[in-house]
Amino acid sequence: MAFIQVNDLTKSFGNNTVVKGVSFAFDKGEFISLLGPSGCGKTTILRMIAGFERPTSGSITVDGQDITGLKPNRRQLGMVFQAYALFPNLNVGENIGFGLKIAGMPAEQRRARIEEMLKLIGLAGYEKRYPYELSGGQQQRVALARAIAPRPRMLLLDEPLSALDAKIRVSLREEIRAIQLDLGITTVFVTHDQEEALSISDRIVVMNAGNIEQLGAPHEIYNKPATRFVASFVGQLNNIEATVLEAATKTVSIDGQIATVPTLPTDAATGSAVTLTLRPEVLSTFPRDGNDITLTGTIADVTFLGSVIRLRVALGQNIVSLDTFNDQRTAPPARGEPVTISLASKDLLVL
Repeated sequence: MAFIQVNDLTKSFGNNTVVKGVSFAFDKGEFISLLGPSGCGKTTILRMIAGFERPTSGSITVDGQDITGLKPNRRQLGMVFQAYALFPNLNVGENIGFGLKIAGMPAEQRRARIEEMLKLIGLAGYEKRYPYELSGGQQQRVALARAIAPRPRMLLLDEPLSALDAKIRVSLREEIRAIQLDLGITTVFVTHDQEEALSISDRIVVMNAGNIEQLGAPHEIYNKPATRFVASFVGQLNNIEATVLEAATKTVSIDGQIATVPTLPTDAATGSAVTLTLRPEVLSTFPRDGNDITLTGTIADVTFLGSVIRLRVALGQNIVSLDTFNDQRTAPPARGEPVTISLASKDLLVL
């Protein structure tokens, strides 16, 4: 039996339905990300799991218990908010131990648990400091420790990294994942950042307009997108407009250049337009084993990103992006230079 089961969950605010009959199930110990753009319903689902919102219909079961109608404080769940939500008048130790004190844990046990949490989040010795004396990353670590100190059966994270700068965000997400694996706690993580979701999740629920577009492991979501939305939202994607030459031979024209597309439907009409997609990393500016298509174009733009150089190549009306590694011994190509790119026909997908 699944550890967390969401069945036909719907939430409406007046005439606006923001979650539309969503269902999913996950096993104990999984790290699950709800990924999608603003307004897709992911945070509303998290708030319904936490008990801060009541579903219009549907049910939520955790560890075999139907918690749909329970108050938040009876669900045994820990939650970390985007804005830290630390008590400014309490020091770090008091913030971490707040839930333990409310639960009636004896003072000596409480102190031991606080020390354990401080070591876990790498802030041993900070128990007497106040939130205003901490950096944003340190405050979020304290919020995480406070959430897991009472040993909740599940951890809920509501975009906890969005207020942090890029380097701290990467570091802290790795720490969160390490702590989650160490504790073996089932975690639901809400984010609009695809890189965050791909890097730390066991499975991802991709949402759009209140519906689930796809549920799967990160590599499945990225490599085998189920819908046009998933393909465009998760990762960089090149969309290429082509014209069908002959469906039987699966040939198309890309700005006058012929290519074979194995996934072209056999009933595609000659002369009809099709949209092909491929990821930037499958394109190369040099021959590569397995690449059976070459296309010529000109460099439309060059963006230097440190270890990577991002090229935009105009094939005609179509412009595609690809990344190359920075070679200190070679100058990057210039705008307007002719270039030949190669790819494998199997990597072209038809939307």
